[in-house]
Amino acid sequence: MSLNATPASNRLHIVFLGRTNTGKSSLLNALTNQDLAVVSAISGTTTDPVKKSMELLPLGPVVLIDTPGLDDTGELGSKRIEKTKEALRQADMAIVVADAQTGLTEAEKAVIEELKKKALPYLVAYNKADLLTEEQKQKYSKEHLVSSLTREGVNALKEALGKLKPQKDSIPLIQDLVSPGDVIFLVVPIDSAAPKGRLILPQQQVIRDALEKGALPLVTRDTELAQALTKITPTLVVTDSQAFGKVMKIVPESIPLTSFSILLSRAKGDLEEQIKGIKALLSLKDRDPVLIAEGCTHHRQCEDIGTVKIPKWIREKLQVEPDFHFTSGGEYPKDLTPYKVVIHCGGCMLPPQEMKNRLLQAKEQGVPITNYGMAIAALHNVLARSLQVFPSVASLLSEEN
Repeated sequence: MSLNATPASNRLHIVFLGRTNTGKSSLLNALTNQDLAVVSAISGTTTDPVKKSMELLPLGPVVLIDTPGLDDTGELGSKRIEKTKEALRQADMAIVVADAQTGLTEAEKAVIEELKKKALPYLVAYNKADLLTEEQKQKYSKEHLVSSLTREGVNALKEALGKLKPQKDSIPLIQDLVSPGDVIFLVVPIDSAAPKGRLILPQQQVIRDALEKGALPLVTRDTELAQALTKITPTLVVTDSQAFGKVMKIVPESIPLTSFSILLSRAKGDLEEQIKGIKALLSLKDRDPVLIAEGCTHHRQCEDIGTVKIPKWIREKLQVEPDFHFTSGGEYPKDLTPYKVVIHCGGCMLPPQEMKNRLLQAKEQGVPITNYGMAIAALHNVLARSLQVFPSVASLLSEEN
């Protein structure tokens, strides 16, 4: 992917849903004018969700997700349907593809009800218009009648798709915390875990958000932070979570201080709810099951933050030996109730809708959940300082304690 390309997590996710052989893959290809999905007359050709990042005007950067049929059968079919449900968790909007010859079946009606419950914008496309007589087409005069083969109705469907208004998170990363012209220090340690030649995604996103506000982001390593503070007094300091303890000793109490991870978790989640996860984290006992979940998959290093450092800090801080479990990428348990607490990454590589659904799932199942940044700060006794920039959340922390 180009360095200037929009990250998948920042793109609108559009999922194609429907029964087998209604032409979901063909319609996706017709909408994009590309052969992105494999098409066949054989039922069940799409066996796993297929994702493609692209520009789809007038929506802009999107991820299109082609899914297996909702009516797939057998043990393998059930697993494919589960994959479709996982794809739906990531969706900002959906296209339900029905066969124009049969109309809506119970399978499509059920998924439409699910979309309504989730308040997800959607369109229903009746495909295979080329197989209908002119008289049969009349009953679809007010519907989206399309043909993947002849491209009939495809442009109209694309225009209607562009008018849908997906749910978007109203909380920015940093724009509401600063004003135009404010100087912000962004503390980026360069250590063995730092990627060569680039900044990690949360750091890039905070810089971009600050620039859009008209603020002045200044990036420094933790080793040069003290020197930078002698030259300029910033409005806010944002640091990598792992350097928080060191940075807090350098930055005066008069200067607000927080972390990239906490900013990201606030934008994609609910910090107030995650305070409860901190209370559960700090009350862990021996053999308590803990889930540490990471949204991306990457090569694990010897000092990996999720599988190595956080468990080590928990052991050191609490003097207990919990039972740690780990997931990464799209892998995430449907049942969280066996766990005493879930510690989740900030979700920079996950679509906002997916992150929101994971937090909601934990809340509905009564399982406390928190994020990497807050957990690290709590384990190093710096959480109160990191939340001072969010007074309403900081007050909840006092109540919990």
